[in-house]
Amino acid sequence: MTWWPVGASLFASNVGSGHFIGLAGSGAAAGIGPTAYEWNGMLVVLLLGWLFLPIYIASGVTTMPEYLQKRFGGKRIQIFIAVLYLFIYIFTKISVDMYAGAVFIQQALGWNIYLAVILLLVITAVYTVAGGLAAVIYTDAAQTVVMLAGALTLMGFSFAEVGGWQAIFNEYPNAIPSVRVPNTTCGIPREDAFHIFRDPVTSDLPWPGVLLGMSIPSIWYWCSDQVIVQRSLAAKNLLHAKGGSLLASYLKVLPFFMMVLPGMISRILFPDEVGCADPEVCEQVCGNTVGCSDIAYAKLVMELLPSGLRGLMMAVMLAALMSSLTSIFNSSSTLFTMDLWRHFRHAASEWELMIVGRVFVLVLVVVSVLWIPLVQASQGGQLFIYIQSISMYLQPPVTIVFMAGCFWRRANEKGAFWGLVLGLLIGLVRMILDFVFPVPQCYETDSRPVIVKYVHYLYFSIILSLITLAVVVCVSLATEKPTEEQISRLTWFTRFNPVQNNEVDKEAGIFTVDNGQQYEKQKCGGNDEEKTSDWSTAHTERTPTPSKLKSILLWLCGMEQNSGDERPPPPLPEAVGCSLEEDPCMRHVVNANLIVCLSMAVFLFAYWA
Repeated sequence: MTWWPVGASLFASNVGSGHFIGLAGSGAAAGIGPTAYEWNGMLVVLLLGWLFLPIYIASGVTTMPEYLQKRFGGKRIQIFIAVLYLFIYIFTKISVDMYAGAVFIQQALGWNIYLAVILLLVITAVYTVAGGLAAVIYTDAAQTVVMLAGALTLMGFSFAEVGGWQAIFNEYPNAIPSVRVPNTTCGIPREDAFHIFRDPVTSDLPWPGVLLGMSIPSIWYWCSDQVIVQRSLAAKNLLHAKGGSLLASYLKVLPFFMMVLPGMISRILFPDEVGCADPEVCEQVCGNTVGCSDIAYAKLVMELLPSGLRGLMMAVMLAALMSSLTSIFNSSSTLFTMDLWRHFRHAASEWELMIVGRVFVLVLVVVSVLWIPLVQASQGGQLFIYIQSISMYLQPPVTIVFMAGCFWRRANEKGAFWGLVLGLLIGLVRMILDFVFPVPQCYETDSRPVIVKYVHYLYFSIILSLITLAVVVCVSLATEKPTEEQISRLTWFTRFNPVQNNEVDKEAGIFTVDNGQQYEKQKCGGNDEEKTSDWSTAHTERTPTPSKLKSILLWLCGMEQNSGDERPPPPLPEAVGCSLEEDPCMRHVVNANLIVCLSMAVFLFAYWA
């Protein structure tokens, strides 16, 4: 892939329906504070292109658990991480996106939320069952255009309705519902609504947590999550991968204008519905007693736009939902089949892997639907804050292990494994406590345990990271050093090491198959066709011609069979960005854009601090 579909796919995979519903809802409830997550992502996605991708490309991996297996050896970390990633996808991605899309359809059509979920899944399945990664990336690129067009259109209508930029600052503090619990702060907008950096003790987003605690899970998401890295590894070369990161970084400026500010405008225009503060009123408005801020975006669409544009925004929301779901399904299936199923079934055929991958996606969907009620009720009904809080509990240990593996040569398998285990146990305890002791309503007394009441999830992210780092360092130093094979071409400092003898054939594009027959795959950057002239002579087994019905089924599943003597070669490691070499002229162009992106992010943080 060239740089622009890679960048568009990164943006579309990140900005799903959970963003439209959740970010606008958090804007309505808490002001511009949640924008910090978006602008933090502007910075961290650049780390992917400039620091992490060169290591992944040099190592020749296709999945993130595979990188850890190469770097640390053994199998337990690879399996542990693969299972963890799948749980994270269920808790923070699949269930969230399905719920967010269903909220929009519920507001638009008045349907039951679970009927809306089933409809969304059917629509998504229709066009994902046959697609691979290339299909997903190109669809993401097209849907990015649709999302931007629709979201910017609604933004224009919203600003026109409220009376312009200054009107938001004047009217938001007065967006108070007519029915609220007396003698409480229920329904009153925050005084620090227009600040990103807030009080370090009493606020919803303490500024030390924004600077440090927020960045650690963000590094996991942008630099080691299979969904994101898989798209960058699909780039033609390292320069195109960097260009994709730059495009995604530029686009990350837009959610503030497309989602957060419209969410605040929605509260200004509809304070009794979006800003409802009485449980009975909220139950009538959206069916959720803890708050209705998540309907902010859908309310704007239904009230402000004419019929034709309402249809466009329905397409935008479906595009956002499906681009995220297809990305996650594709990557989840890859993780399960390549890192788990093949571990237990070494001789699994491509046909078997395809079936297992499809069935596993169905299992993921069922579990995610069952998780939706917890998503709906958590974090005071703020979907976006739910996503971030769960991320702070599960992702910091993984971030520390990846960073230790990439940038510290002395880190070994025992240190990484026990750091992961202890860190995740602590994170899971805090996550369970959050569900057992939810955030009280504004009129209720806060009787939660001290660790939940006084340790903000952003601070907890910092504490959890330090504990994990201490375990990784202490155990690694107390045990044996990693071998040379576990370091060469697998860390930042060794990425240019000469290729080991056992890797020479792979780097040259020569792959040995099960019977010792070799065939050649050309280097990337040119024609990627496989030269399989010797294949048919090496494999003379004749495959019977399938029936028409079977051919149709195979085509639907992306598993076309060749008739005659030819049989396709087994799956190969992707020869993606095979070289770390960069064209000097283009390298200056991307580096200049890097400086522009960094300056823009620093300015935005400083201006709105």
